[in-house]
Amino acid sequence: MISRRTFLGGVSAACAVSATGTTAFGKLIPHSGPSGVAGDPASLVDVTIGTGGHGHCFPGAVVPFGAVQLSPDTYNDGWDWCSGYHASDTSIMGFSHTHLSGTGCGDLLDFLVMPGTGESKLVPGPRSNPDEGYRSRFDHKDEHAEPGYYSVLLKDYGIRAELTATERTGLHRYTFPSGTKSGHILVDLEHGYQANAKPTVVSASLERIAPDTLAGGRTTKAWGDGREAYFTMQFSQRPTRIAFYKDDAEVQAGSQPLTGKSLKCVLFFDLTHNPIICVKTGISGVSAKSAGNNLKVELPEWNFEQVRRNAREKWNQQLSRIHITTDNEDHQRVFYAALYHASLGPVLFDDVDGSYRGMDKQNHKLEPGQRNYTTFSLWDTFRAAHPLYTLMIPERVPDFGNALIRMAEQSPAGMPVWPLQGTETGTMTGYHSAAVIAEACNKGFTGIDYARGYQCMMKRAMVDDYRGLGYYRSKHYIPCDLEEESVSKGFEYCYDDWSIAHVAKKLGHADDAKMLSERSLNYRNYYDTKINFARPKLDNGEWAPNFSPIEMGTTKKWRDFTESNSWQTTFGVQHDAAGLIELMGGQKPFLAKLDELFDQPTVLPPDAPPDIAGLVGQYAQGNEPSHHIAYLYVYAGEPHKTQQRIRMLMETMYKPLPDGLQGNEDVGQMSAWYIMSAMGFYPVDPVSGNYIFGTPLFDNVTLQLGKGKRLEIVAHRAAPSDQYIQSVTFNGKPYTRSWFNHRDIVKGAKIEFTLGSQPNLEFGTNPADIPPSLKLESA
Repeated sequence: MISRRTFLGGVSAACAVSATGTTAFGKLIPHSGPSGVAGDPASLVDVTIGTGGHGHCFPGAVVPFGAVQLSPDTYNDGWDWCSGYHASDTSIMGFSHTHLSGTGCGDLLDFLVMPGTGESKLVPGPRSNPDEGYRSRFDHKDEHAEPGYYSVLLKDYGIRAELTATERTGLHRYTFPSGTKSGHILVDLEHGYQANAKPTVVSASLERIAPDTLAGGRTTKAWGDGREAYFTMQFSQRPTRIAFYKDDAEVQAGSQPLTGKSLKCVLFFDLTHNPIICVKTGISGVSAKSAGNNLKVELPEWNFEQVRRNAREKWNQQLSRIHITTDNEDHQRVFYAALYHASLGPVLFDDVDGSYRGMDKQNHKLEPGQRNYTTFSLWDTFRAAHPLYTLMIPERVPDFGNALIRMAEQSPAGMPVWPLQGTETGTMTGYHSAAVIAEACNKGFTGIDYARGYQCMMKRAMVDDYRGLGYYRSKHYIPCDLEEESVSKGFEYCYDDWSIAHVAKKLGHADDAKMLSERSLNYRNYYDTKINFARPKLDNGEWAPNFSPIEMGTTKKWRDFTESNSWQTTFGVQHDAAGLIELMGGQKPFLAKLDELFDQPTVLPPDAPPDIAGLVGQYAQGNEPSHHIAYLYVYAGEPHKTQQRIRMLMETMYKPLPDGLQGNEDVGQMSAWYIMSAMGFYPVDPVSGNYIFGTPLFDNVTLQLGKGKRLEIVAHRAAPSDQYIQSVTFNGKPYTRSWFNHRDIVKGAKIEFTLGSQPNLEFGTNPADIPPSLKLESA
């Protein structure tokens, strides 16, 4: 099993106007007052959050869910450079067109462009000595980043670089120093995220298809094995000369495309009359010709400022779907950065004519009106990001679901696990595309072919010999001496069974629904009730020896847990909290054990992956298996402890700083946890459609649900620190439950909280008010 850690080893007047002024990077000052939020919420986004530490975020130009992420690359190897950028760096290699947001594995960084003056160089050079190559020093005070736009001064060349984007194209604007007579632009097709410190290009092609236009593409073998990417790139000025290079040796360009693994070219320009060069690039997973068509349709002109305005407007439309009222500027900055990051993926992966690259390595055509997506970090995002999308962007949910179903049908690997641009990376455990499709099904989303999806799900659940599933079916657990990460895989398969059971019920397959629901209780076979821990079990049915709850496994052969240990996995049941409580002997011992989790020493063994971050005892906010755990107090009748824990986590684990995130951002999941929790509720069991009350952070939240419907959340409190629920009204009526369902709000609702400084030990404690478990019911 691949984990995130083991993988690593003639120019228009508009183009001629250069933006003036910069804002210190990491210190973007949001507009104050209602106009900043309602009129221009993009002004509240601090793009720099997550670009340092282990956040793995990029600062460049992108539109919501766009295929192009045009951003600077400071380095292209190592875990903390999965996005190609890290705030600790002081030099830039260039600007590439595709980037991953917050992932724990690296890839992409396609089609690097780097302007320069003086001698042209073909290698980037080391960060320790940028003078050895084409990279340039920069200073964060000379950077400006905002949604849809990025700029920086390349100090070694005196060039101001500016970037903006549409969905499938990127637009660069390079302003050379005044008086410069000549300059050049490097295009490097060998550049990309490296594997084992080596380039990952399998093959590439490059040609000049017009005096001012290049085209080409490449196949890479990095995280995505056999990923194909193509481009067409046009320059606003005609170059005086283009030098082509193969393996860093200059070659003559003939009538046929240049091919090889290491292809580059340098375009030389006469800047006597105009010091500004714009570059526009279309990308595609299908062909260079299709990339050119994307460019023609989406970016026919050279109006940089108009493209920038359009990108900002797209972001304002997206960010205005949730409006908050707060006097706390730090909370506001964190929230809007989270909303921004949660709107970067999944990523559009089709062309303007509906063509796309399938998981079968073939090109396909969508039906009119459909869209295709990729970059689904499913092990992460099924937990809170996709539930958020069902509320915030319901119009995209059918396309997400159908994209996953197409992948399942086309891919030799079957149900998507972590798909990336026409490849299956296979990263992480479970096959949580089932959970995403099932959640949409249970919440009543139409326009998704659930019958086709169900066939793919059942093949995986009942037939495929996939990563221990055979043992899971026959033995009702996965032996740790026969399969790596056996405990975590067993827990993940339980949730996938639970997910598919909902689709089975919806489609009228009652027997399947019953069987899968019962099988979803296989997690119980991992519990040693004598010590109240989930632990690995041998093929002979005995508990594995040498068990310690903080260890990753019981032997050095492999791990028994996926980016977690027994402390976290013991509470890793999302659909049957009541059953877990019963296994532990009832509410009192369960609550004691849950308290103990948070009160443990923050000690991990030397071989623990760095993904286990943001520790509070053995709870790890920086990694997804823990994300629902603080909400489990609600199921055991002590919701006030959830309220206290959640407020503490929001205050301590999220800061408005480049290193303000605990762990990887993970394509929106780390942000979605904050968004949902700050609104006052969280989907512990996403497929069920149930939302569990935590504690609202803001005085008022208005969430646009689509079709004119909205959810309004109001918090009344005497002091900002008040965190404990005293009472709730739902649509004006007193409400005693500690949870609600998607169906209760989807047509619009208003929830009002009265909060205090001390717990109300009565609220949500009546057995009738506790959230249900293991209940197959439509949301």
